[in-house]
Amino acid sequence: MNGSGAGPGGYPVHVLQPQLVRKLIDVYGDTGREWIDAFPATLERVRRRWGLRLGETFAYVGYAYVVRAELPGGTPVVLKLAPPDKELVSEAAALRHYDGRGVCRLLDADDTVVALLLERLDPGETLATLEDDTPATEIAATVMTRLFRPLPADHAFPTIERWGQAFERVRERYGGSGGSFPPELFEPASRLYFDLCASQAEPVLLHGDLHHYNILSATREPWLAIDPKGLAGEPAYEIGPYLYNRLDAGPDIQALTLRRIDQFAGVLGFDRQRLIGWAFAQSVLSAVWTFEDHGSIGEPRLALPRALAGLI
Repeated sequence: MNGSGAGPGGYPVHVLQPQLVRKLIDVYGDTGREWIDAFPATLERVRRRWGLRLGETFAYVGYAYVVRAELPGGTPVVLKLAPPDKELVSEAAALRHYDGRGVCRLLDADDTVVALLLERLDPGETLATLEDDTPATEIAATVMTRLFRPLPADHAFPTIERWGQAFERVRERYGGSGGSFPPELFEPASRLYFDLCASQAEPVLLHGDLHHYNILSATREPWLAIDPKGLAGEPAYEIGPYLYNRLDAGPDIQALTLRRIDQFAGVLGFDRQRLIGWAFAQSVLSAVWTFEDHGSIGEPRLALPRALAGLI
C-alpha cells in the first residue's frame, strides 16, 4: 500500500491494533468482525479517493481507526474509519454544524464506508499534559462556551434522554434490576438522571464527550476539541466526561471533583448542586455503558460515583 508507515508498537499502518480489534468485537460482534475483515480494502479505497499518504496511527486506541495522513499537496490531515454506526454519522453532522468553531474542521466524508477526513491539530498535545488541573479545567470551560450551539431545526442528534435508556436496557436484561451492578449506585443514579432530564434547560448542541483527551493544543485557536459525539441536551450536561477523567489529578476524588464543579459553576454560571447531580448520574451511566459492553465493571470505574453518592 502506497504511503503506509508504522504505528505505535511497530504495527503496519494498514493493520488494526489488537486492542482496537478486541474493542470492535466486544461492541459490534459479527458486524465488527465483518468490518475488520474488509478493513484493508476499505482503507485502500479511501486512500485512493483522497490521494492520501498515510503516516502513523495514534497511540490512543478508542473505537475507531485513526491515522495521520497528508493530502497530495502536503496538507496534514487525520483519517478516521469505523464500522457503520450512527455515532460517527452524528459526529460528522456535529462537525458540519460547528464549522470549525471551537473544534477541528471536517474536510470531507465518505458516507458509504463511514470515513471522515479531518483537520489535523498541531502541536496536538492533549489537555491531560497540563500538570496543574486548575488551569486545565479553566481551558475546558472556555472550550465548552465555544461549543454550546443552537440545534438545527431538523436535527437528528441523539438526546440525553436516549442516552439514558441504557439504564432501562440493563433492567430488561436482568429482569428489572441492575444485575450485578451495585444497586446503591444504579437505582438512585437512574432516578436522578431522568429527573434532571425532565427539568433541563433549553437543549443545545453538545459535544457529548468533552474530556482532557479530546481537547488538543492548536494554532488556529489555543485549544480545540476533537471527536464530538453530537448530542442534544442542556449545557450543564456537558461537564460529565471531564469530571470522570483524570481522577489522579488530586489526592482526594471528592475534593478534586467539587473543586472542578466550583470552577465550572463560576465560569459557566451553572447551578452547583445541579452539576453535582449530573456528575453523579453521568458517572454511573458511563459505568453502565461499560457494563453493557463487557458484562462486568471494575471497582475503579465506581470510585467517582461512590465519592459523590453522599452529596446527592
